[in-house]
Amino acid sequence: MSGNTLGHLFRVTTFGESHGPAIGCVIDGCPPGMSLCEADIQPELDRRRPGTSRHVTQRQEADAVEILSGVYEGRTTGTPIALLIRNTDQRSKDYGNLLDTFRPGHADYTYWHKYGIRDPRGGGRSSARLTAPVVAAGAVARKWLAERHGVKLRAGMAALGATEITFEGWEHVDHNPFFAPNASQIDTLEAQMDALRKSGDSVGARIVVEAAGVPVGWGEPIYDKLDADIAYAMMGLNAVKGVEIGAGFASVAQHGSEHGDELTPEGFLSNHAGGVLGGISTGQDIRVSIAIKPTSSIRLPRRSIDKAGLPVEVVTHGRHDPCVGIRATPIVEALLALVLIDHALRHRAQCGDVSVPTPAIPASPGSRG
Repeated sequence: MSGNTLGHLFRVTTFGESHGPAIGCVIDGCPPGMSLCEADIQPELDRRRPGTSRHVTQRQEADAVEILSGVYEGRTTGTPIALLIRNTDQRSKDYGNLLDTFRPGHADYTYWHKYGIRDPRGGGRSSARLTAPVVAAGAVARKWLAERHGVKLRAGMAALGATEITFEGWEHVDHNPFFAPNASQIDTLEAQMDALRKSGDSVGARIVVEAAGVPVGWGEPIYDKLDADIAYAMMGLNAVKGVEIGAGFASVAQHGSEHGDELTPEGFLSNHAGGVLGGISTGQDIRVSIAIKPTSSIRLPRRSIDKAGLPVEVVTHGRHDPCVGIRATPIVEALLALVLIDHALRHRAQCGDVSVPTPAIPASPGSRG
């Protein structure tokens, strides 16, 4: 299987399956000399791990990360960093009825036709379990970005199913199980998820992620644009069906006089572009919104076929998230960090000594666009 690596100069290759003995990744291209230990990575994994509330899968995984290589006396050496996360709470028997059938909405059917063999246990390689190594690698990337450039990443849920979540402040994100930048709607979201779990159905979500402090100039046009690589990475996340940069699809209804972000010596007057122009960062906040589809593993009977092409009825057992978007926030932060560090290193390699007389104007505070 190809297609397991993300990035050019900062390259992350993941490995493992949902019910295998372990999952992990190899990071190649991390700059040397940065202090790094498991304690720098574990907090991000703790945010993503299953079993943290009644609204997500009750699979109990510690997601304890081990650094196997690439660090000597507490500092990165510039050699490949291998990160390992052992699986400890697999229940493969829950998938015994799926050996010869295909779950609607899952990759079962496509994996079978492409490879002629598939691992049905928890989805195997197509499982969202494989986002844990991505979060681990992202923790390494965001540490370097913060130390070298002061980049700060933040994300939160903007919609749970049909329920729009009002933005009240980033400070609320880590104080509720939905990673919502909101305090007043949590009871409503709790009730919605409780009813959904009892019904056996699922819903999708919309997640917004931002990066503040990104300098002007990162990005590689024409085909390696910063926003194109961000969209590419986000679409690699399980269940993502749409990506917007800045105003996104809302820009269709805007006039040019509204959408084009005006520049003043004091800063940009808006951020409809989402911090990227011509594939290159503007110095404003990078702003991305992703759409996550409803979880495909549900307890309600669904029509499908078996390997012989005959009609069957499928009911998915096991422990599943009624909304996979609930745990997506730390994952999208990690993916954005991985794209940004890669472009930071690429910019340093080609244009690190470029200077122009025009000062970089500040990003306008509060200009969400």
